[in-house]
Parts: sequence; C-alpha cells; structure tokens
Amino acid sequence: MSAIQNLSRRSFLKSAATTSFVLGLTLPGRVPLALAEERGAAFAPNLFVEIATDGTVTIVAPRPDMGQAVRTALPQILADELEADWDRIQIRQALADKKYGPQGVGASDSVRDSFILLREAGAAARQMLEAAAAEAWGVDAAECHGKAHRVHHAPSGRSMDYGELAEAAAGLPVPEAETLRLKDEADFRYIGTDMPIVDLDDIVHGRADYGIDTVLPGMKYAVVARSPVYGGTVKSFDAAAALEVPGVEQVIEIGGTPISGGYDSVGGVAVVAKNTWAALKGREALTVDWEPGPNAGYDSAAYREQLEAAVRALGKIIRDQGDFDSAYAAAATQLEAEYYVPHNVHATMEPMAAVARADAEACEVWTPTQDPQGTKGAMVEKLGYAEDKVTVHCTLMGGGFGRKSKADYAVEAVRIARAIDAPVKVTWTREDEVRHGYYHAACAQRLQAGLDDSGNAVAWKHCTAFPSIASTFIPGHNEGRLFEINQGVVDTPYDIPNIRCENGQADAHVRIGWFRSVCNINHAFATNSFVAEMAEAAGEDPGAFLLKVIGARRIFDPTNEKTQYWNYGKEPAEFPYDTGRYAGVVRLAMEKAGWGQSLPEGQGMGVAAHRSFLTYVAAVVRVAVDEAGELTIPRIDYAVDLGRVVNPDRVRAQVEGGAIYGLSLALYSEITAAEGRIQQGNFDDYQLARIDIAPETHVHIVESDEVPTGIGEPPVPPLAPALTNAIHAATGKRIRRLPIGDQLRV
Repeated sequence: MSAIQNLSRRSFLKSAATTSFVLGLTLPGRVPLALAEERGAAFAPNLFVEIATDGTVTIVAPRPDMGQAVRTALPQILADELEADWDRIQIRQALADKKYGPQGVGASDSVRDSFILLREAGAAARQMLEAAAAEAWGVDAAECHGKAHRVHHAPSGRSMDYGELAEAAAGLPVPEAETLRLKDEADFRYIGTDMPIVDLDDIVHGRADYGIDTVLPGMKYAVVARSPVYGGTVKSFDAAAALEVPGVEQVIEIGGTPISGGYDSVGGVAVVAKNTWAALKGREALTVDWEPGPNAGYDSAAYREQLEAAVRALGKIIRDQGDFDSAYAAAATQLEAEYYVPHNVHATMEPMAAVARADAEACEVWTPTQDPQGTKGAMVEKLGYAEDKVTVHCTLMGGGFGRKSKADYAVEAVRIARAIDAPVKVTWTREDEVRHGYYHAACAQRLQAGLDDSGNAVAWKHCTAFPSIASTFIPGHNEGRLFEINQGVVDTPYDIPNIRCENGQADAHVRIGWFRSVCNINHAFATNSFVAEMAEAAGEDPGAFLLKVIGARRIFDPTNEKTQYWNYGKEPAEFPYDTGRYAGVVRLAMEKAGWGQSLPEGQGMGVAAHRSFLTYVAAVVRVAVDEAGELTIPRIDYAVDLGRVVNPDRVRAQVEGGAIYGLSLALYSEITAAEGRIQQGNFDDYQLARIDIAPETHVHIVESDEVPTGIGEPPVPPLAPALTNAIHAATGKRIRRLPIGDQLRV
C-alpha cells in the first residue's frame, strides 16, 4: 500500500481535473457512483475509484474504521474486481455525504451491503480500461482483459498499464449495468485472502491520527461539566475559581436536550482553556448547582426488582405459536428460570472527542464517528444548519462498539465553537464516558419449558423486559421495539411446537443506546443457559440437546397473525434463516473443541450458539475452577458462518476481540446507580478482561459461497452462556446473573 490519505473534496477535484481517469457510474437500484449531472465530464468527481496517469489507483472508503478494518476490506473488494495492483493503491476517506449511500459502521453490514456494489464499480472501471486499450490497438474489446494493473491482448502479446489508458478511458461511455462482466469467483486475488490492515504501519508506529489527535490552528480546548443525574439541568454556577486556573479562558453554559434528546448534548457548563489539562483543572474548580430532574431517585437494585416483576406478570404477547398453556400444563417435566443482565457501557479505548469550527452559517467537524451522516444530520436537526453547510470529516476510531454512532459529543463541540468564535476540541475523560454515556439495556427474563416423557421439548415461554433504545428518542417509551425483540426472542429458531414470547414494560432512567450486539447479548445468555438446564432435566448431553431443539434443517420464519418477524432489515428470501447453518456451527465448534472428551476434575465445557446480524456463531468454552473458586479459561473454540469471507485474518481478529469483549461483560462489567448517579467511573471499578484471563481462542470459519454477512457483533452473544454452561459442567453451579463476579466463591 503506497499511501493512506485524508483529502478534502476540493483537493480531490483539483487532482482529478489534471491527472486522473474518474469513473462515473449509475446502476439501477443501487447508489449512483457519481452525481448524475457530472457523468458526462471527462474528469468528473468520483465516488469510489480514480486512476491517475501514473497508474495510482485511489479508492474512496465510504465508511469509517473503528478497528474492524473496513478501510481495508471494502477496497479489497473493488481492487479485486478492478484487477489493480495492491501496492499501487491509496485510500481516501470519504466525507459524510448521502451520495455514498449508507456510511454508518454498525449492524455488521459494511461488507454485506457493499459487496456487490463495489464489485460492479471495479468491473465497470476495468471494462472501460479494456475498451480504451482495444481502441488503441484496433482490436475487439472482447480480446482484451485487465490483469494485475495492465490490460492484456493475448493474441498479440501486447499490454498497457492502467495509467497509460486513464485519459482515454475517461472519454468512453460508462457500461450499462447489464453488460458488466464480474470475475469468476475462482479468480479472486484479494477477496478471501488474509490482508494486513492498510493503517497498520501508522498505528504500530504511532503515526495514525485518531479523532482525539486532531489539531487546528488557533484551537481552544474544552471539557464539559454535565449533570450527575440523567435529565438534570443547570440551576446556577460559579465560575470564579475556575477562571483563576492558569490557562482557563472562558466558562460558558451550553444547551442541549436533557431527556429523550436522541443524539443531542444533554447540556452543561463548558470550561474553555489553552490546553486540556487547564480545562480539566478548571472544571474541578467549578461550582455548579444542579436541578437533578425526574431520575434523581433512580436506584439500579430497585430497578432490577421492577424488571423481574415485569417478567413475572403477563406481558405483551409478541410471538404465539401453538398452545403454550395447554402443552405446559400437560408436560411431564416443567422448568422455569430467571436471568438478569445489568447495564453496561461501551468503554472504548479512545473516549469521545470532537474538533469543530463553526459560525452561525456553517460548521466543520473532525471526529471519530461511526455514523457520519447521522452526525451531519444532528447538526441540521439540533443546531439548525443547512445540510450543505455542514462538513464532517471521519477520523480513525480507537474503538466504537456502538457508542460512536451517537453524535452528542460532536454537537457539544459545535455548540462551544459557535459560542466562542474559535476552533475547539472537546475531550471526554474516561469518567465522562462511563458516567454520561449511552448504556446497554439492563434486562430481566423469565423462561419456562415443558418436556414430555421422552425428554423432548414441547412447550417454551420467554418473557423479557428491558428499557428500549427508543426511549432515548421518544419520551416515556417503555417497551421493546421490533428490532429489539427480534434479537433472540421472537426469532429463536427452536423446533418446539408450542411457543409464546412476551415483552414486559420497562421505563428508562439513563440514556439507552446501540451497544455491540445490542439485545442479542441478553437474550442469547438466557436462551442458551435455559436450553442447557432443559438438557440436564432430560438427562441428555447439552450439546446434543441443543442440536435436538434446533431440529431438522429448514428455513425459519415465525411470522403469523400475532408475530412480526424482523430479519435485520433484509428480506428473508435474500438472507433466509437457515437452521442447517445454525446447527452446522454448533457441530463444528464442538468437533474442534473435542466435545465429549474426559476432562480433569474441576474442568468443564459449555456450548452456546446464536444468529445475529444474519451471521451464525457457536462457541465452546473450556474452564477450570479450583477449590477456592478461582476461574481460568484455557480455551475457546468459535465456529462462524458469515457466507463468503473477504478478509479471513480480520474475521479471526474480530472474533478474538469479541471473545474478550464478551468475557468482560460476563465476568466483571456492570453499571449501577444510586440516587440517580452512576457509581462507576474508570477501569478500577468498571473492570475489563485483561491479559491474565485471556484464553487461547481458536476461530473456525465455515467455507461458504453464500452472500457475505458480517462479524463485528456476532461473536459476543454466545460467549457468556457458553462460559456459564462450562462453569456448571465443572462445578455443578448455575449462573443466572451477570456479571459472574464473586458468585463462584459463594
């Protein structure tokens, strides 16, 4: 990779007008690859690919990177179809702009939604180069083919570099969509190949620029004092002591939307200084009298009791199949269990940060955002800017996990920049992030099941209660939305004849937001744990019993008059829920882990599986627990089926990272509140899994030519139940509440 660049649109246009072949292409039913009015220009602006006369290929990365290597995977797709030399490619990060189509990184959909589009973009460019060579040689274009950055004419043995053909190709008509010739998949050079991430050298050597690294001339530095209780507002403040701190220049109140403001700032008091340290010390000296608002009495222990009461009461029926009541009453064995998962926070390694310059008419922002267009939209919605007056530069992110899909920290920066009439960097501390973020929903669940005389499952009931993400946008919203209840409840694929699912009400007292794998974490923990309990009651091996309840291969769709099925926004015909693939990852993980082998005393294996974001994942965890209750995790085996894989190395890396993330949630992480205030603040009291607990993780990728899906989020949900099932196998102790904490020592 020759260079990684973050260039402005103006710089792009300037270079394109003098040195490059720029492809403009519109495909029916797809995002246009160039603006329609610019398609006829020889050197028009381009969305995804540009070829300079020296042969340098610039690929625009439409989506930002938070460590999942989307800046590598998406260019891999286009470069493969283009037949470009990877060493002659540079990457340009796109600005936030609707013309690129969806730009957010979340829902594990970057490759899934870009795969065909980018292949077609690469194929169109290659065919235009082939056509240009054919004209130059006076031969039939069908005799010319692009390969390794050159167009070759086999009959004569001639070839030309892509750079030599750039200007001529720019004047040719764009191929119609139906004439595009995609490569045979057997000829892929980059797709399916381990590729190092394009930013790796800069990251390793400290040259990579993350959002928090951004510096502008004349920039000020700011931190914000926010209400310790969600929904609180400023009654008054005394800035005198803060202004005495050397380097502090201004103290100003900033507005926002305290409750159900979506991605707006919650408001507060900003301390503006010559450097971040001065701003922090000024905030320490600041005196603010807060009006705590309606959540002043929020207590997480009492809230847990409310959620548990909600799942014990009759909830809203969200799936109804067969006759649960009759089947359960007639069952030879009846089981029930309750499970609980607390609030969690994202804990990204790079806390929130944004740099902005703004006036009343326009604003420009540099920020680590997962949702460029959402950030731009927040400036329009919350601050009143015209869309064409907002520029959002997407930087590298030091982790995101859903937190950086929210624009509140960028909105804060623009509010402050506009108020002080100077560029400003707003920095969140770790404590700011932990105490004022958007949280993963706490969740209580109650499950019931009936088994017949042969140990077959004949009845299943699942009731869940959690505060919805919708509450962050809609005041008073207190039930799960369709996308949330279809993350491990309605879409549970078990082959059980009588199934009922219910949703209990739950008010929100903190901001609830997207979190890595969202409700799948909570629901996969309960369903997989309960299936293991059913297996024990039936006297069967838990792995074999899991496969039995999954049942024979079929396409799962629970839709009926009482059930709405949501398939991650995709048509089931295009992305069917195939229980054969679901069972396949279970079998593969068990096989690779050596399921059924004799283990030493105090050791055990547990298995769990889940489909999320259209990807099938199973995990087998092996644990050892000593007499003192000390837990070690020698090995984890994951099996993943995500269709065709673009970069296997990055898939393995994301699964390994997902294992650590899942272990953190399962073992340690918990957000609690008392008197409305979040009680945790940093990694000393919101602990994450560290290297001493990190297991040997093996990732087994199912070879597949199915449509690609995604892998960022799916490894997390099966981890906790596989772990707690393994603990039961080793000790006989059932864990129904996360985090595990000291439960093994009780």
